[in-house]
Amino acid sequence: MSKILVVDDEEPIVDAISYNLKKQGFVVETAGDAEECMSRFLSTRPDLVLLDVMLPSGSGLDLCRRLHQHNAALPVLLLTARAAEADCLLGFDAGADDYVVKPFSMRELMARVHSLLRRSQPGTDNKDALPDLPRKSPTLTFENLEMNADRREVCKDGIPVTLSRKEFDLLTLLTSHRGRVFDRQTILSRIWGEDSYVDDRTVDVHVRWLREKLEPVPARPEMLLTVRGIGYKFKG
Repeated sequence: MSKILVVDDEEPIVDAISYNLKKQGFVVETAGDAEECMSRFLSTRPDLVLLDVMLPSGSGLDLCRRLHQHNAALPVLLLTARAAEADCLLGFDAGADDYVVKPFSMRELMARVHSLLRRSQPGTDNKDALPDLPRKSPTLTFENLEMNADRREVCKDGIPVTLSRKEFDLLTLLTSHRGRVFDRQTILSRIWGEDSYVDDRTVDVHVRWLREKLEPVPARPEMLLTVRGIGYKFKG
């Protein structure tokens, strides 16, 4: 039974979300500000966090980053009153997996909750699931990079690099098919799922972040290459 932490300072919203989640069989914890959120998170270790972007004690985006410092694989769904593309990309930059814009329908919210939980569970039977890396050696080396799929770790020049869950999954997809070009829609399907609500600009943003973390000169990538008009590939 999955445990969900709902973080919002508006009681009617929290009550409505909690009621609907419990009807779906989830265990629900709630918090009204950043510090209460961290306290509940550390004590209950939820499987998913629904997080309001605007909190009285600070930015929900900053809180999202704090949560991922403790659990980089934690799925986070943002609740936001802003639908502008720039605001949504800021959410992804903070490590969020998805977002819904207020006011939202409970049916849509529940669908996204189920989708995120389904994609975050290991061993999910999904024809579009990421391919396993070769089992003979869980550590793969690409010039100055080392990648361990079992431990979900990446090192650059021997120094660990912190990647979000989506960044690691994207890198896994590209490196396990070196030289193959993936268009944006295929990447979205493989990494975010066919039922995700994010658009293909999200792929561009995550590729840019990977380049900033892994490429010697991000503006002139040598490994994560753009194939103009199609998508991306890892150097073959």
